[in-house]
Amino acid sequence: MTAHSKTLTVETRGRGTMEITTEIQDAVAASGIAEGLCTVFIHHTSASLIINENADRDVQRDLDAFLSRLVPDGDPLYIHTMEGPDDMPAHVKTAITQTSLSIPVANGRCALGTWQGVFLWEHRLSGHRRRVTVTVVG
Repeated sequence: MTAHSKTLTVETRGRGTMEITTEIQDAVAASGIAEGLCTVFIHHTSASLIINENADRDVQRDLDAFLSRLVPDGDPLYIHTMEGPDDMPAHVKTAITQTSLSIPVANGRCALGTWQGVFLWEHRLSGHRRRVTVTVVG
């Protein structure tokens, strides 16, 4: 069994999704592993990872609108507000989404569906530098 790992740095523009499928596919190709499993992990508590449709950008906008309605900024329920009104909501959003994804590798690529893409979902209002580790085992 062989393993290969690469850490990506992703500069976000603030709240919303950024597709990182190409960067992940490049890391898988660089691993030289033809068949196996790719794990993608984000090293943060206020951003997350999702697999979703990448053909229509409206899907990402709608997901963000839904999650913002579900977990609004500035809710008086929250005690942890030292980094601003979007801080605790970002932690909640991360807790109910994902910080790690497992994707099968076939023929040296992530075996994603036709319309599937991998997205980093920034939950803070301002941009951040995010670390994402891609590990391929096969």
